[in-house]
Formats: sequence, C-alpha cells, structure tokens
Amino acid sequence: MVSPYAFDVPGGVQFHVRDLAEHLLSQGHDVRVLAPADEDADLPSYVDSAGRAVPVPYNGSVARLLFGPVTSSRVSRWIERGRFDVLHVHEPFSPSVSMLAMMAADGAAVGTFHSSTMRSRALLTVMPLLEPQLEKLSGRIAVSREALRTIHRHEGAADAVIIPNGVYVDRFAAAEVVQHWRGSDERPTLAFLGRLEEPRKGLAVLLDAMPRLLDARPGLRLLVAGPGDPGEVLRHTPARVRAATEFLGMVSERDKASLLRSVDLYVAPNTGAESFGIILVEAMSAGAPVVASDLPSFSDVLSAGEAGVLFATGDPASLANSVLRLLDSPAERAAVAGRGAQRARVFDWSRVSADVMDVYETCRAARPGVVRTTAASRTKRVLRGRG
Repeated sequence: MVSPYAFDVPGGVQFHVRDLAEHLLSQGHDVRVLAPADEDADLPSYVDSAGRAVPVPYNGSVARLLFGPVTSSRVSRWIERGRFDVLHVHEPFSPSVSMLAMMAADGAAVGTFHSSTMRSRALLTVMPLLEPQLEKLSGRIAVSREALRTIHRHEGAADAVIIPNGVYVDRFAAAEVVQHWRGSDERPTLAFLGRLEEPRKGLAVLLDAMPRLLDARPGLRLLVAGPGDPGEVLRHTPARVRAATEFLGMVSERDKASLLRSVDLYVAPNTGAESFGIILVEAMSAGAPVVASDLPSFSDVLSAGEAGVLFATGDPASLANSVLRLLDSPAERAAVAGRGAQRARVFDWSRVSADVMDVYETCRAARPGVVRTTAASRTKRVLRGRG
C-alpha cells in the first residue's frame, strides 16, 4: 500500500492505511506500506519511508506531500523489490507518492479515493497526462458516495465500488470511562475532535452556539481535542464560553476512545469538504450519541439521521437546538446511542477488510503475476544512474 501523506503526522488517510495494514497482517498477509516520513520518525515495522514530506495547501487543509524525480526513483525501486501481488494506492489524484506509484506500476493496481473535492483547476490541467495512468488501475474504491462523485467529476463514468473507512468497533466500545470527562445532569459534557484552526472542521460554529447552550445549561462543559492554538480560537469568544471550554491538545488513540466513551454527546460541526466522517463512527462505537451537521457524507454515515441527530450546516442556533433536545431527553439520548452503536458495526474492520480483499482478488484474477515497474520507469532510472 502507498499513502500520499506523511505517516508520522496524524490524519484520516494515514489511520485508514495503518489499520487496514495491521488487520491484513493479523490475518497472515504480507503487507508493506510506503509513505513520506521524517528520517527520525518512529514508524511501524511494516512502513518504509519514501523521504521527508513538505507541507502543501491541499483540499481545504495543509497536507504533507512528497514529489519529484528522486522520489520517483525511490518509488520505482520499492515496487521492483516488493514483487507484490497487488499495489494499493491511496488518493491517486494527490501530487505525492501515490500518484508516482500509480505512474510507475504495471500489474494489479487498486486505487482508493478518500477525498471529496470540487473540480480542481490544477487537476483538470494535468488530467490529460494523468488519465492514461488512472486507466491502469485494475480496481477503484471510493470510501463514500461523496468520494465517488469526486471520481466522476474528474474521470467521467469511471467505475468504482464503495467501501467505507473502517473502525475497530470493539476497542471503542470497551474503552475506559474517565470520570473527569463524564457528564452529569447538572454538568453535561460535549466533545469535539479536530484541528482547531481549520475552518471546515467547524469549531467556530460550535463556539458560536455555546452562549445559547450555556443559557439553558449553565454547567455545560465543552471538551476540545486536537492540534492548534486555543488562544487564537478563543480570541473573540465571551468569557463564560472560555470558562466552559477545556482544551485537551493532541490525545492518544486510547484517550480519544475514552473521551468518546465518557461524554454525553459528540458534536461534529464540520462545514464542508468531508467525504466520510470516521470520527462519527468512532463516537458511535464508543456509545456517544452524535450531533452532526447535515453534510451529505455525514448523513450517509448516520443513515439520514436515524443513527444520530443532524442539524443545518453552519447554523449555531440549529446546532444548539439539536444538542439541547438530546440533553433534555435522556430516553431519546439513549435510543440514539443504541442505534448509533448498531450502525457502527457496518464499519468494523472485519467487514470492511473482507470487502477490500474481494477487490484485491478480482484485480489479481484480471492481472496475474507480480506488479512490476513500467519499461519507461526503468529506463528513466538507468538514465539517472539509479538502475
């Protein structure tokens, strides 16, 4: 598998690649992962570093990517050494090692498309060059209907199967409850996880809803986990909102599960550019009722509001009303949590990995033999003296 984003920096695609790799390894498969990473990064034994990435604005965020002729040679050598049955590239559109691997490979290749993006002018410019490489993909996976729409925007009617992101559901369901994070009738707790200063994560919408929430529930606490500067986020926030908000910084996977297991509600106020919403599944797995903006991808995960409560995207008043509705009705809150926990089972890695393996086997049947580098790729390496 190839990840385009730095493996030593937390992110949804990196976690997906990590968990899929480890689940397949636990089943006895031989898995290697190639990804950008700093030289001194503490990487899992199955990960090979393609070199140090650089931060690049990409898809409404800042991603750490890696590109260039030296990296291209590195990717080609990795493919040749690996003698893989299947090459699985994640985010083939991204200008990083996944794109380079797709260009270099000849054989059974699978692409997983994670992102939900509008038509990119830069991508449209390079599509004539990229299209022949995309045609080499033996199979395409989209993690959601939104990701599938992205494929269709750029590749027309290209066929793809929808296989969602996976979660180890039982790990979240069995997480330890932390008393400090646990809410009560007088002091209910809400959780938010995400990059603080990334607008599309929607923390500003949630903070704008806090005065209305505190009017109704003066003891309410908001627990915020994720990277960023709290001072910058709270610069124009009323004092009582600042007093009710606790910033946890970056949390470990174990603490994330405990946080979601402990709070009364998980709130996802994201404003756009979300193709899936893995945090919703993690929250549901942990038993936290979910209140989320009504983005199409979130609605799909929550079964159109059956497994969670949806509010109007970007609307603090709608968010506050939805939160208060659940806080005021313990019975409804428990019912939403129960339906969410049941829905989360659909996304367990035991099911998701089986669907991915079906794609591998189909592609392998269509393109038997080991994955090799193309003749053009080998020629370029020889000309550079790297053959």
